[in-house]
Amino acid sequence: MRIIAGEWRRRPLKSPPGDATRPTADRTRETLFSMLASRLGTFEGLTVADLFAGSGALGLEALSRGAAHCLFAENDAAALRSLRANIAALRAQPQCDVRAISVMQLGKAPKPVDLILLDPPYGSGAGAVALDKLNRLGWIGPASWIALETARGEDANVRSLQVEAERESGAARITLLRAPEPEG
Repeated sequence: MRIIAGEWRRRPLKSPPGDATRPTADRTRETLFSMLASRLGTFEGLTVADLFAGSGALGLEALSRGAAHCLFAENDAAALRSLRANIAALRAQPQCDVRAISVMQLGKAPKPVDLILLDPPYGSGAGAVALDKLNRLGWIGPASWIALETARGEDANVRSLQVEAERESGAARITLLRAPEPEG
């Protein structure tokens, strides 16, 4: 596993041992960031949340491409060790806020983030549940983009958000979501 583009291009990333965490494949990450780049134009200065962070590959990729700050939420001890080692290896500590908690334990957001990256366990429905809660807690604003990775063929099923794009890559389905346009 490696960073695909940006400042840390080709730098290797450690993934946690065992089966508890399933890192996003390089090819799937490349597809995801291509989808985002075509919509965002640039990652420069963005605030990012990498939830169900695992090794942190998604958030670190965003930072490598110019994002200003990333909050990582992960509660698995082995994944946290890999995440912290990856941040240290890239000397990215000033840009990172690592929280050793479940996504569901995140409280009210001080302001919406620009980009939310979620890679929950496949088939769990945890991404949809987390997004509904995060939306209520102010993490998602009108300008926020959300990228949810699920298993190929698994429906994103997030009631409070609208699907902007979907693409399948390998064993994964990537769904880009946004807050619905206000009526009126």
